[in-house]
Amino acid sequence: MTRTIFTLFVAASILWGAQAPGQKQPPGQQRDLKYEVDETIDQPASGKVTVPRSYALVIGVSDYKNLGSKLQLKFTERDAEAIYSVLISREGGNFRAENVHKLIGQQATLANIRYQLETWLPSVTRDDDRVLVYFAGHGFVYGGKVYLAPADFDPKNPSGTGYSTDALGNAFGGKIKGKWKVLLTDACHSGAVTSDTDVNTINSRLKDMSKSLFSLTASRDREQSFESPEWGGGHGIFTYYVVKGLEGEADENKDGIVTADELANYVQRNVREASGTRQNPTVGGSFDNNMLLAYIPAGAKTGEPPKPKDGTFIFESNRDKVQVYVDGKLVGEVNKGAPLRLPGIMPGTHTVKAVHSGYEPDGPREELVYPGQDTTITFKLTIPRRRTKAVLDKFDSAVERYLKARGPEQYRRAVADFKEILAMDPTYGEAALYLARAYRDLQDYPDAEAAFKKAIEIDPDSVEARSTYGGMLFDTGNTDEAIRQLNQVLQYDKNHGMSWYILAQAYITKEMYKEGIDAARHAVRLTPGNAEAYYWLGEGYRHDSRWSDAVQAYQKYLQLSHFDSSSLEKVGYYAIGFGLFKKKRAGTTDVWREMRSLAYFDLCDCERRLFHFDNAIAYCQKSLSFDKDDPLTHYALALAYMRQADASGDVGMLPAARKHFAESIRLNPDLSESEMAKKNIQTIDQFLARAR
Repeated sequence: MTRTIFTLFVAASILWGAQAPGQKQPPGQQRDLKYEVDETIDQPASGKVTVPRSYALVIGVSDYKNLGSKLQLKFTERDAEAIYSVLISREGGNFRAENVHKLIGQQATLANIRYQLETWLPSVTRDDDRVLVYFAGHGFVYGGKVYLAPADFDPKNPSGTGYSTDALGNAFGGKIKGKWKVLLTDACHSGAVTSDTDVNTINSRLKDMSKSLFSLTASRDREQSFESPEWGGGHGIFTYYVVKGLEGEADENKDGIVTADELANYVQRNVREASGTRQNPTVGGSFDNNMLLAYIPAGAKTGEPPKPKDGTFIFESNRDKVQVYVDGKLVGEVNKGAPLRLPGIMPGTHTVKAVHSGYEPDGPREELVYPGQDTTITFKLTIPRRRTKAVLDKFDSAVERYLKARGPEQYRRAVADFKEILAMDPTYGEAALYLARAYRDLQDYPDAEAAFKKAIEIDPDSVEARSTYGGMLFDTGNTDEAIRQLNQVLQYDKNHGMSWYILAQAYITKEMYKEGIDAARHAVRLTPGNAEAYYWLGEGYRHDSRWSDAVQAYQKYLQLSHFDSSSLEKVGYYAIGFGLFKKKRAGTTDVWREMRSLAYFDLCDCERRLFHFDNAIAYCQKSLSFDKDDPLTHYALALAYMRQADASGDVGMLPAARKHFAESIRLNPDLSESEMAKKNIQTIDQFLARAR
């Protein structure tokens, strides 16, 4: 039999099986449905609220490498992160996390901005969608045209390195689909970026860029927009009020919905008053006044009249790094000699509290805000937090028992231990954290969530509590909220490696592969001994079709996780409590074997795509040594044998391919791959019969 005839037969069989085998999922992972529809949510005041499918692009640039020090901005990247957080919140924009793309700092290049606006958004949006674009950074004028300045803007080539509002208008008006389109721009913060930059021209063009959308700009003609540490610890004044408005402060009629008209009124009124009328946001475009921008179910109240004009809290403290809570929500940080100004507070009674690790909190206590007036609150944290020896000894023994726990009865004992400790000392944040962990291990997630919130309330700067909470949210399928919480952790500590690691998992689970790769790289840099960080880096690369990079990452994972499974507890597989490695599983050894099987399967898939068929066969065989009954691995191994037979002309490999196709069918005849396996077996049998 000649090589040419053999290739024709095998190529025909590959038509049925060349596509990637079904993706094996890491243990404990879930995926959202791909098909999205408008979401109808229960709403107390009026029955139902429909939130359209929504997409957003959030851009924030502070550091311009080609501009002088006087033209650098301080808070625009913080502004963008705050917008991102409120958009993906269930008590805010209600955007799905995977549908909101961020370009922060040096990621906000001209090429990336152009791709997101002119390729990504046009490719995903439909006529009934809601689409939002936010930009915080410099704007400028050159040659009579208005531009937004990307991170790589070069004043020596302004038209070639800026993104023109003409292009932005064309994208919004002609390429991006949607019934509700929103443009929020916080530009023109300071100075002249080019010789003919004119604030009047910039603001006029942004306001009138397109008549088909709701455009809210930071300031009007001949005005600049301001940023200051006075606004929530460091924000642009415009963005500060946009965020507060979307969080519910703009909901004038208290129906739980923030409309375009309500947001515009709220932002305009508060920015004007707070700036002494030096900055006046402007509204442009032709839009539906009732356009839904945010939905806050907790804010919906029936029959309440609109509240009077807002007031301002000014918080002072006798210590640095004091966390301030208003109505149970963390609102910022106050330092000694640097008051925290919190405008836009609804008049009436509010509960305030100040917390600092190591000290008894000041509050909670009630304070009254008057319409249009400042209310200064001085916090004094003077009493060191003291614990008795009995409390400390009980905590130490409770933690020791918890770490040895292996079953429900032992976890229930841990719950009782930590509840008893909190009864003795209600300010013991670590006891609340371990109580949350014990509830989590019992899969009592509502009580675990309450305990996590208590731990964070006691010690708001505890990144361990916040990141562990984010991990539980991810494990229980609340991926969007996990992303939001973990982003908040990283606002406190950008070098918290575990948060980057969990964030990488969350992004990749949401199929946000580029974001997942970036987060996994951070995790690898900060925690180079974390094997799982390399696994998720490999997952990001593989889904981004970077097969060689994925191979290196998976191999590094296998290298770092190559130890006796009895030593898993020593290296943290139990203590992490995040992502894949959860005590609720039957046993840690099973998880370890499953992960190694999965990594070898992924290597097999990558090597097959690189046409390294011998390597692919070896990796699939290794995967089966850990999990001999996985039908997808048998199917992938069969494909590798077929491709190697085609490449080498070795007909002797076809029986092995047939064997593994048959085994994949036996193990799970209902897989979609099983139908392709049957067709491949039929083709192999026909070919071998002719060969005889």
